[in-house]
Amino acid sequence: MAWREGIRASLTKNLYSVISRDALVSISSNTVKEKAKALASARCLSEFSGRRGFRDADNCKFLTKRPLIRCFHASAELLARRKDEPFGLKTPSKGKFVKRSNRTQPPVEAPYVPPKLKRISKSLPDRTIDIFEGMTIVELAKRTSESIPTLQDILGNVGEKIDSEFDPLSIDVAELVAMEVGVNVRRLHSSEGTEVLPRPAVVTVMGHVDHGKTSLLDALRQTSVAAKEAGGITQHLGAFVVSMPSGASITFLDTPGHAAFSAMRARGAAVTDIVVLVVAADDGVMPQTLEAMSHAKDAKVPIVVAINKCDKPAANPERVRIQLASEGLLLEEMGGDVQVVEVSAVKKDGLDKLEECLLLQAELMDLKARIDGPAHAYVVEARLDRGRGPLVTAIVKAGTLVCGQHVVVGAEWGRIRAIRDMVAKSTERAKPAMPVEIEGLRGLPMAGDDIVVVESEERARMLSAGRKKKLEKDRLRKMDEDKTEMLDDDPSAEVPKRVEMPIIVKADVQGTVQAVTDTLKSLNSPQVFVNVVHGGVGPISQSDVDLAQACGACIVGFNIRNPPTSVSQAATRASTKIILHRVIYHLLEDIGNVIVEKAPGTFESKVAGEAQVLNIFEIKGKSKDKGDEVKIAGCKVIDGRVTKSSTLRLLRSGEVVFEGSCASLKREKQDVDAVGKGNECGLVIQDCLDFQIGDIVQCLELVNRKPKFISSESGAVRIEC
Repeated sequence: MAWREGIRASLTKNLYSVISRDALVSISSNTVKEKAKALASARCLSEFSGRRGFRDADNCKFLTKRPLIRCFHASAELLARRKDEPFGLKTPSKGKFVKRSNRTQPPVEAPYVPPKLKRISKSLPDRTIDIFEGMTIVELAKRTSESIPTLQDILGNVGEKIDSEFDPLSIDVAELVAMEVGVNVRRLHSSEGTEVLPRPAVVTVMGHVDHGKTSLLDALRQTSVAAKEAGGITQHLGAFVVSMPSGASITFLDTPGHAAFSAMRARGAAVTDIVVLVVAADDGVMPQTLEAMSHAKDAKVPIVVAINKCDKPAANPERVRIQLASEGLLLEEMGGDVQVVEVSAVKKDGLDKLEECLLLQAELMDLKARIDGPAHAYVVEARLDRGRGPLVTAIVKAGTLVCGQHVVVGAEWGRIRAIRDMVAKSTERAKPAMPVEIEGLRGLPMAGDDIVVVESEERARMLSAGRKKKLEKDRLRKMDEDKTEMLDDDPSAEVPKRVEMPIIVKADVQGTVQAVTDTLKSLNSPQVFVNVVHGGVGPISQSDVDLAQACGACIVGFNIRNPPTSVSQAATRASTKIILHRVIYHLLEDIGNVIVEKAPGTFESKVAGEAQVLNIFEIKGKSKDKGDEVKIAGCKVIDGRVTKSSTLRLLRSGEVVFEGSCASLKREKQDVDAVGKGNECGLVIQDCLDFQIGDIVQCLELVNRKPKFISSESGAVRIEC
């Protein structure tokens, strides 16, 4: 045990020497009281080292790990600390524990706050992806080209509880997430496990204006709708169910044929199964006939040609067949698959053959639809009723629409309060291919929107808010793109003077508002910019007059009743012009004339008269202002009139020799302002001394040339500058 005693003695000696040295250093710099404390500490250590318990080898290990020198010295920073502040590391204080909610759906009152995406926002091109019920986050991430954590953040903000990226999502949530990412969606509805039954065919009647489309439908359903139309032309998109003599029922859509209603025809082709192309036998193929053919081809819908007005003396069905074949329509008689029927709506000839062709085409297509499950419908038209609010005319594509369901229509939502068929009879359910009128929406949707049934009011509100946000993003992005295009134009190019013409459009239905707005925008010209600041459904109100007064707009009302007397008087006081029409022809003609009047026009030089030089007279030294020599041209006006205020141009052998202002114009020694055709005169051109007999003097005047309003036979209008 001698080695243990040696270690103990050596360690004790070293510790004593170190502590004693530190104590002596502190004695030299501190007060007497502090010196005494230091010596007492040294004695305590010597006594402690002589005890029995200190001789253990384990204590030696303890001392080597934790030197006691830390107990006797403190740095200036530690001494400067407050006495009540404890030593050591601070432990973080725990906040109040909040229990996490287990709700799977967000509350009704909670507003939808979109999260910040973990990517750089930039203008992306419009993309459309397919979504379906039960798709996973992984599938949605692949289709949207976004990362899974980004989609999980959006889902968490929406209120969906997501445990794994392979959990199925509802189709509503998938659409909301896709719209938040910035892509468009197309819903795919599955028919697995549902009852699929045959359904009636949806047939759209299309063609040129005044070719007898509505008259043909009247002959089929034995009504007289065409006689009640304003101006004798159809200006709305109508839906009817016609019971054929064979007992089968067919849903017909009647589209207007005027050029202004191109969007309505496109919507009709999008929802239809078969297109009946009506062509007048005495008129042949016209512009809207070709447009209807292109709409049907774009929608990949079969066509049945009905050659109408075959009872007229000038009818030539064979010429119509040749014209259709030359436009690329493969007729049955020429080895194709397009059926052709000759009919007469007035004498009701050939209607049974048309019915047979339609039923045969529907049988070949084997039209079926699911009956069970949530309905998927299409908005044909939308209007605002004073007593019932927004009303939507729709055709059910699949499923069954039930009264009381929550629906999302475009960016609007609501709960179906009532369903009525086309004869205004109330019903509780609407089955596929059935046109109905829906009541109960919170706002007026756009014609052409899809109707989607959702499971709850919370989901309807959330989906509507997401779609409104997407529409606003698209609108702002389009504005940015238009500004960029304007900045990219050549700045050195001369920009013509252009005035703005603000217009407020009010009409009876939503589709007509879109048609009139699109047609008015097509009247834009380099001189007049037609700016439709507002478009709405319903009569003209006081708020419309106030808006028109604020922006200096005129109000255009189409197919609506006259405004109340108070509104008319307010418009008169505000100098606001109100244009009311019931026929699209008259409306466009009136607006075109207003645009022509407001256009600033372009100033052009026009030859107002010509004079021939017959003799030359020289005057020397008579005028100091005009030099020592003045040449006077004795002329005879051979065309038009020569005026003193106009610019004169001197022509010799057809080439311009000189051009300047008129310094003097006299007739029989009297100063005159103008000389007419056949009269003689003497004129002096400023700074011109090079006259020769036989020269021609032209009188130029600036003329303000206004643009022209041009309307074609098909109804298409334009402004030609």
